[in-house]
Amino acid sequence: MRFLQLIAERKIQEAIRNGELDNLPGKGKPLVLEDDSGVPEDLRLAYKILKNADCLPPEMQLKKEIVTLREMLSSLEDVEEKYRLMRRLNFQIMKLNMMRRVSPLLEEDQVYYQKIVQKMGADAQGGEENPESKDSSRKKD
Repeated sequence: MRFLQLIAERKIQEAIRNGELDNLPGKGKPLVLEDDSGVPEDLRLAYKILKNADCLPPEMQLKKEIVTLREMLSSLEDVEEKYRLMRRLNFQIMKLNMMRRVSPLLEEDQVYYQKIVQKMGADAQGGEENPESKDSSRKKD
């Protein structure tokens, strides 16, 4: 192994003498080292490859989509559209919770329609009716 290090060191010194390393980007600036101490050693290379390929692990991709859905949910005005988006959000949260295999105490909380309606004040205004009640009345007919 020492032999390979000597060969590599000679090649580097030769490149420095020939000026091949003079015009490298970032010359004279400190290196930006990423802190990957939280990643298990056997997974670091795989994570680095995924990161360089601009790919996210499935769990992180779901988390990203959940954040996006929550942002969209807060900006919607239409109650029925909010309800549809909430169902989609809850489905993604359920998928994430199932993927993690952790204690139920550590799972993501799902978003429920009544909480949103109360927050919007639709109940106090006698506003729109609950889309769930529409669905349940249709099923009875």
